Parts: sequence; structure tokens; C-alpha cells
Amino acid sequence: MNIESETETANQIDIIYEDEFLVAINKEAGLLVHRSWLDKDETRFAMQLTRDSVGCHVFPVHRLDRPTSGVLLFAKSSAVARTLTEAFTEHNVTKRYLAVVRGFMPEQGTVDYALSFKPDAIADKFADLDKPPQEAVTHWQSLAQVELPFAVSKKHDTSRYSLVRLTPETGRKHQLRRHMRHVFHHIVGDTSHGDGRHNRFFRTQYDCARMLLHAQSLALSHPVTGEPLLLKAGLDSQWINILEEFSWENNAEG
Repeated sequence: MNIESETETANQIDIIYEDEFLVAINKEAGLLVHRSWLDKDETRFAMQLTRDSVGCHVFPVHRLDRPTSGVLLFAKSSAVARTLTEAFTEHNVTKRYLAVVRGFMPEQGTVDYALSFKPDAIADKFADLDKPPQEAVTHWQSLAQVELPFAVSKKHDTSRYSLVRLTPETGRKHQLRRHMRHVFHHIVGDTSHGDGRHNRFFRTQYDCARMLLHAQSLALSHPVTGEPLLLKAGLDSQWINILEEFSWENNAEG
């Protein structure tokens, strides 16, 4: 591949839906949504790549953490952006995520655990640091489980993992990652709120260096037409490799 074609590949974005009002992409893991003082040297951003691809300015209406992949929705006007932002704020959008976590999780349940404000040193420099903990609710459904003959922890001769679907009611910062840590089922690959032993195991054993959290779908009413809209994002090669390795391919369908 020559330099020009490598640049073209780097500037591609996976558009999963577009009309005159909206555009949704499948954000890759590691891609920032927009420019940030925390990553001054980064040159690729989902917002700019989407704008360049569709040929008009786009407005972010929700967020995905940098290591999270999946559905990311933009509006093509400030008016539509306001409508969509209100829909997210009023919990009129259903967000479903796929994750691999350590341990065997029960069949289903809910984490109802308020989260304190965790400021970034630069991004939240002027934020109110005295905010009380905010209500945060996450529902989970266990989709599949596997027990591996590897002693990742010294306490056990085997290691257990679950494939889960996470449906947050609220949208707090790092909510899913912090909630899974709270119930001791850390998301694999999470370097901020996860378990380093399991992260290293997946890197060395399965060549999986990403966090296994994927925004699989968004369900909402179209902000202009009112019609039901279901946006789905496919999985990348590292995710597919893990699903095939554990025979979970049929369990991950959204």
C-alpha cells in the first residue's frame, strides 16, 4: 500500500446511517469523538472524519469513551442537535452495549449505584468539584459464559468470563465501566477501571489489546419525522476473534 492509499484508509469512517438530518457512524475503538486538550498530539477525530465524509458540519449529541466502539450519532444542524440532546437527557433513547467481563454474572440484574464526579485534570478544570453523587442505573443480561484452563488469578486454577448486554438508564461518565467494577465484574481491556491481570491475559493469549465494550445499538424516534429508528453497529476483528474463540458468535446478535 502506498502512502496516499494509507492516508485514505486512515481518513475513512464507517457510516451506518445517513439522511438529511442525521448521520450515524460505527466509531472504532481508540478514536476520539472530537479534539481534546487531553490528547494534543492526536490527529484523527470522529467528528472531523464524519464531517469530511458527508460534506457538512455535524453536531455531537452524545458521547462514547475513546476505547469504546460502536454507534455514535451526529446531527446535521443545531436545531436537530437540541432535539436529540433532549431525547438523551430525558431517557427517550435506548442504548445497548455488548461487553466481556471477568467472572460469571447472574442471568440478569440491575446496578443502581450513584457515581461521584470524577474530573479530568484539564478537561474539567473549571467544573464544579463539589457535585453530589449522581443517580446511575445499569441493567444487565448475561448472554454466554466460558471457563478457561488458565490461572489468571493465583486464587483459582481456571478463569471465568461472561458475555453481557448492558443497558444504561442514565449516561454518567464511564458509567458502565465503573458499575462493572463496583460489582467486581470488570470489563476486559479497561485500563482505567478494569483488572490488569485479565487485560494482560487477553493481550498475550488472544492478541486483544482493546477494551471489550461496544455500543451495539441505539433505538429512538427520529427527531424530525417521529418514525422509529434503530441504529446498529457491527463488531471489529478483535471482537469477532474473541467470539469465535469462545463459540459465542450466536449469542452476540443484537
